[in-house]
Amino acid sequence: MWNPFKKSGKQNSNQLGMLQKIAMKKMAKMSPQEQSKMMQDVLKPENRGKLMTAMEQMKKTGMISEEQIAEAKKRLGM
Repeated sequence: MWNPFKKSGKQNSNQLGMLQKIAMKKMAKMSPQEQSKMMQDVLKPENRGKLMTAMEQMKKTGMISEEQIAEAKKRLGM
């Protein structure tokens, strides 16, 4: 029997989820000043732990590779 809620066996790991799509659209609509303010807030030293755990989770799900994590750490000065 057909199940509309069953996920297909083949899924592209590069596809964005619904919440990610909403976040990307919101970022695109932001002014450059709002974007820079948000990035400054994200990159505060007390938020680096959260950022690292998010990157590790993305690595586990296959959204990013080890090389991409290394590049992000290099650019962020970690």
